[in-house]
Amino acid sequence: MSKIVIEIERILAEKGISKTQLCYMCKLQRTQLNRYCKNKVSRVDLHTLEKICDFLECDVNDILKLENVDEPASGNGPVSEDERKQ
Repeated sequence: MSKIVIEIERILAEKGISKTQLCYMCKLQRTQLNRYCKNKVSRVDLHTLEKICDFLECDVNDILKLENVDEPASGNGPVSEDERKQ
């Protein structure tokens, strides 16, 4: 199973930019940025992502990463293709 991870804080640290600067320049509320930084967002606002990428001079691929997540073993053996679709 995979999970999308938002890595804004890493880029901010690399570029020496504070969250406050990012919020001010992109006209974001701090609570909104914190939700992105803590991966608490279930639906990404593309306009917000565009503003962040423009200001940080980076690509969407630098911010969004697809990571594999190990699922806990259920002890019931392999899962069939039909079971995964349910």
